[in-house]
Amino acid sequence: MLRHVVILIGLVGIAPWALVGASDSVARMGADFWEWRGRTAPFVADDIPRIERPAGAAHDWSGAGVAKLRRELAGFEARWKSLEGHDAVDYRLMGSALARVHWELDVLKRWQRDPNFYIEQTLTPLGEALTVPAPYDEGRSREILRRLESIPGTVREAERTLVSPPAPFARLAMEELTEVRAKLRKVVESLPPDTTIPAAEWKVAGERAGVALEQFRQWLQGALPKLPAQAAIGRDKYVWFLRNVALIPDQPEELVEKAELELRRSVVFETYEANRNVAAAPLTMAASTGELVERNRKGEESIREFVEQHGILTLPSWLRHYTLRPIPAYLAALGDFVETDDFTSGTRLDRDGIRYVAAPSANASYFAVSAAKDPRIQVVHEGTVGHYGQLCLSWKNPDPLRRHYYDSSANEGIGFYAEEMMLQEGLYDESPHTREIVYNQMRLRALRVIVDVKVALGEMSQEEAAEFLMRNAPMNAASARTEVVEMNEAPGQKISYQVGKLQIMEMLAAARLKEGAEFRLRRFHDFVWINGNVPIALQRLEYLGK
Repeated sequence: MLRHVVILIGLVGIAPWALVGASDSVARMGADFWEWRGRTAPFVADDIPRIERPAGAAHDWSGAGVAKLRRELAGFEARWKSLEGHDAVDYRLMGSALARVHWELDVLKRWQRDPNFYIEQTLTPLGEALTVPAPYDEGRSREILRRLESIPGTVREAERTLVSPPAPFARLAMEELTEVRAKLRKVVESLPPDTTIPAAEWKVAGERAGVALEQFRQWLQGALPKLPAQAAIGRDKYVWFLRNVALIPDQPEELVEKAELELRRSVVFETYEANRNVAAAPLTMAASTGELVERNRKGEESIREFVEQHGILTLPSWLRHYTLRPIPAYLAALGDFVETDDFTSGTRLDRDGIRYVAAPSANASYFAVSAAKDPRIQVVHEGTVGHYGQLCLSWKNPDPLRRHYYDSSANEGIGFYAEEMMLQEGLYDESPHTREIVYNQMRLRALRVIVDVKVALGEMSQEEAAEFLMRNAPMNAASARTEVVEMNEAPGQKISYQVGKLQIMEMLAAARLKEGAEFRLRRFHDFVWINGNVPIALQRLEYLGK
């Protein structure tokens, strides 16, 4: 299937700096591309695609700005096509990167059809900057202020650029922007002591941003009655994403089939556990933020020892720790617009990874409640064994092209795969109800595949999809509706957990059968983790030669 990976981008208006030269290579082209991507990539609320960006980078989502991006992209594609036959895996990897930009600009067109895109270009950059721990020096303080001050201009551009966004997108954006002015006031009132900038400057910038976003909400409300209801992208575009961006060889129907099998398996295994554990003492939530932080510290240390003793994965001595911290007020106010964690970055590997947490509460989100009962689940998926550890290892990859984000199916697949793998290895043998939580979370990931595919293909309405999620997962109506809208906005992202996990399991089985007694689980995992940004199909091509 991989030989059919193609990119459908025009080759007009190639910029001179992007023209291929006699000494060009995939590595050189990739270095230029990722420098360009650092300046031009849109912000997204997800934490996995987060990248380091040059200070002061300006984003122009007007028609002229997007046309310029298309011309520059065409230049990169011309270089890429001229290098066919070079470095098979890295060549295909850069094809995925180019396809993602095309997906953003010309297929999804969120810059033109999704108001939530502009929330991500205004409030997400601000929140993302504040996930890096304070205090902030002059340079970082000015960058944070610049992002805040740029909000009114971006909002004005949004109102000029958006064309008939689907009504569900507009309604979600309006919900997200409820009380946005008050939230920004909390930011600018609590932030100044950690910066070098006087409180008065923050107050003025925060008020202007809050007014602009309130007016944007009112503008959407006025447009809402005339907006179309349809948001599905259709089968052809969905398949294009699978083949060209995610490099997933399955048909959509095959993804649903596999997910339905995994759904049944997760329900059955959770049922076995519940029956087996009926007399076991229940898990108790941490009583305070301090207790949660300490539970996480002990759990993280025990997990590091566990993976070493059981020969599961190499965690090098330079790898720092995955920690929890109480969330500061200025970041808590932006928690709806950004993942409140800091996995560090390629230039900050000497820092601990951080997840900012609020006080434990039974009314918190599904995953927060689970983490408050046993934070090891989060350490495995998000932390030292999962995202934080994988990203740090990948940022040290000797091949620079493999240090960047391409598609969530590899990263989220690793995190989700690690959950059940660690359960089967015995991490939770002394905590039976933790095993129930792991199987319950498996159910949600399988359901997401079924809904994502059927909504994208127009086989399930948004109302039917939300009802399906509520009926089969521990999810309230508001959360279910939000999940479905997010699937419409970014089709293919929520399938990444389940699809990536199954790809890793299929690759492991093939490797075990091929290598026989010579197979070593640690060696296999070390390869997958350090290449954890590379789509699993390409990892399989390199590891197995097929």
